[in-house]
Amino acid sequence: MALGKKVKQKTKKLVDSKHMLKGITLASFLESTIVPVPLEAVMVPLMQARRESLWKIALMATIGCIIGAIFGYALGYYLFDIIGQWLIDTFFSQNQFESVKQQMQSQGFWFVMTLGIAPIPFQVAMLAAGATQFSLPLFLLATVIARAIRYFGLAIVVYYAGDKAEQLIKRYKLKAVIVITLVVLLLWWLSSVLG
Repeated sequence: MALGKKVKQKTKKLVDSKHMLKGITLASFLESTIVPVPLEAVMVPLMQARRESLWKIALMATIGCIIGAIFGYALGYYLFDIIGQWLIDTFFSQNQFESVKQQMQSQGFWFVMTLGIAPIPFQVAMLAAGATQFSLPLFLLATVIARAIRYFGLAIVVYYAGDKAEQLIKRYKLKAVIVITLVVLLLWWLSSVLG
């Protein structure tokens, strides 16, 4: 069965479930830690079907991601010496990880914000933050801001576009991500120039 069909079936079950909010929190946790499927595939149809819970869905997705971020940070912090090489070999190359590590040490907050918005696996930011022992409060602040922009941004689109939201998101997602990422990069650059 195609992945798209499975996602639609799971979304349909989630829409009708009394455990919908717990389900989206778990899905967000899994997406931020181990499942490489973008949560938008489930969230947008769910938000359209359950508009009365639109803001709660965005909030619970953000909370799930934060819990996942803490988990990923802890893995990097406590277990990197043991499983780090396997993680590097599985998710990226040694050179990519060294580059990420350098970015984390020099501009961690902005780096986490950028990875939290851009369509890059967030696991990179979590593991690097933990492995470099980057400030946990700053890591969590950047995670909350980035993921709130992502999930509440979807909620705003659904709120205003209704049933056309899915089409609009598919059509303009890449452009929106590029614009938001460029804004974050501009703020990052300004903070380094002015700071």
